Amino acid sequence: MPKTRRFVLARPFEGEPKESDFEIVEEELRPIKDGEILTEAVWLSVDPYMRVYMSRYPVGSTMIGLQIAKVIETCHPNYKVGDHVVGFFGWQTFTITNLNKPAPPGHLKPYIIPDFGDLPLSLALGVLGRTGNSAYFGFLELCQPKLGETVVVSGAAGAVGSQVGQIARIKGCKVIGFAGSDEKVKWLLDDLHFDAAYNYKTTDIQEALKEAAPQGIDCYFDNVGGSMSSTVINHMNLFGRISVCGAISAYNDDVNQLPHAPILQPAVVGKQLRMEGFSVSRWLDRWMEGILQNLEWVKEGKVKYQETITEGFENMPKAFISMLRGESVGKAIVRM
Repeated sequence: MPKTRRFVLARPFEGEPKESDFEIVEEELRPIKDGEILTEAVWLSVDPYMRVYMSRYPVGSTMIGLQIAKVIETCHPNYKVGDHVVGFFGWQTFTITNLNKPAPPGHLKPYIIPDFGDLPLSLALGVLGRTGNSAYFGFLELCQPKLGETVVVSGAAGAVGSQVGQIARIKGCKVIGFAGSDEKVKWLLDDLHFDAAYNYKTTDIQEALKEAAPQGIDCYFDNVGGSMSSTVINHMNLFGRISVCGAISAYNDDVNQLPHAPILQPAVVGKQLRMEGFSVSRWLDRWMEGILQNLEWVKEGKVKYQETITEGFENMPKAFISMLRGESVGKAIVRM
């Protein structure tokens, strides 16, 4: 049996994660039993939620996360050697999974990746996976966009935000994006055809919204939180809808000294806004619906994607830290 290597949390995160917060451990694997599969990691995902969720785990825990893995041994009739699956296996090289046991709450059992045709397998971690479903369900179900409405997306050059903006355009909406560099803004405008896009680090958000959305905002897809989101929300129209996917602006802050944002209740009450947060696991029973619709849009050229690829399992922490700094464009992934 092969040995597995896995990254564990060596010490709790304080502020921005550091490479010294992680440690690689190696251990022997036992032979698999009836109902189990042994998989080898091919692609691994790094995502903002990992920074928050790992605070719930003790030191020594394996870093959490999705990966694309290849089945190399099987004792389960529905999985054959050579199948590629998506599973919540964490940051490790080999995984034994008992498929006769129910999946943990909020997770799917490892599933075999559907046929993507000529598209890269890695998309099962991004536009054709959990990320794509976050955009598909989180935007369409909670914002319920209508033809001609104005949509604002924060973190618009990220994996989820870039897809939300494109889905909004498919639905006939005007789309305004905020991202963290001029290069990202250029991508949003030139390649993804956002109607307007701004570098939030160098732009007055209030003035940008007056320029791009003089009639107000109907839908806001929020990936970042903080003062920028407060400004956007105060610029919304009557009965506006807000889908809260994340708050990456504060993920590295001390939980005991979180930044203050302007009060929102007057805008929420006065404009009768609906604001709802979500975890994409809410739609596990419709998982393939989202993947197959996004696949159709990608094949039709209606949804484009970008991947920021880091090479090598040993560079997982570097990829994670870089992603949290906003240095990646589109989906951040690691190739084994």
